[in-house]
Parts: sequence; structure tokens; C-alpha cells
Amino acid sequence: MTPGQSPELLSEPQDFRGQRLGLPESGPGSIASVGRRIAALFVDWFSSLLIAGLVAGLLGDPDVGLLTLAIFFLQTSLLQFATGSSFGQRLVSIAVVSTRSRRPTLLALWLRTLLICLVIPPLVWDRDTRGLHDKAAATVCVQR
Repeated sequence: MTPGQSPELLSEPQDFRGQRLGLPESGPGSIASVGRRIAALFVDWFSSLLIAGLVAGLLGDPDVGLLTLAIFFLQTSLLQFATGSSFGQRLVSIAVVSTRSRRPTLLALWLRTLLICLVIPPLVWDRDTRGLHDKAAATVCVQR
């Protein structure tokens, strides 16, 4: 077991990440790499920070901390629901899909994004590199 992995389902053999979820080994529909997901997160956070800065400037309020978090939450969950990807995920060619029906519900995406905002759940993952936020929302990040 490597750091960050959840001990559950380690006894179930698989040859590649996502095999037990019925996903292909590579190409479109396969598990997105951790590097791409981190890059998407940075793009989404930076874009939220820019928007919060503009809004705070218009409102005359220099504190953008909670406003940035609120904008990140809204833009990420709503764009994922509408298009399957947030702004950053679209740039790095990944999508969020449901493990149950291929299209996550808005409630599942709100839960997923809320857990990302709490920071710790994305840092604990299983053999498929699905974080606790993805497991709770029954979602997975795949390549487009």
C-alpha cells in the first residue's frame, strides 16, 4: 500500500487503474492522471481567485478568502454538471463521470466539490487514485 491509499479493496486484483470500474486501460474514458487533476485544480483555483479579486474590487472589500472558496465551489460544481468538466478540467482534457450512470447529479457534484474544499478527502485515495470525495459522490475523473 502506498501513502494516501485506502486499505479497502486492495485484495481485489486488477492489472491497471480503473479496471474494476470497467474503464479502459488508456485513452478516452480511462482514469485521468493525478498530474492532470492537480493541474486542473490549480487552474480552477486561480480562475476563482481572479474572479473573486474582481468582485471584491468592485465591492470595495479587500478580503477575498471566503469569496474565492464560494466562487470555486459554484463554478466547479455547476460547470461539471453542465458540461462534464470544470474550466481547468476542460483545459487538461478530463471529465467527471458517475460510476453508476455516467452523468453525475448536481447533488453528487455539490458533495464532491464540498469535500474538495475541505482539502483532506482528495488526499486519501484508493488503487484507482479515486479520492474520498470521488468515492462519496460515486464519481471518477477520466480522460476525454
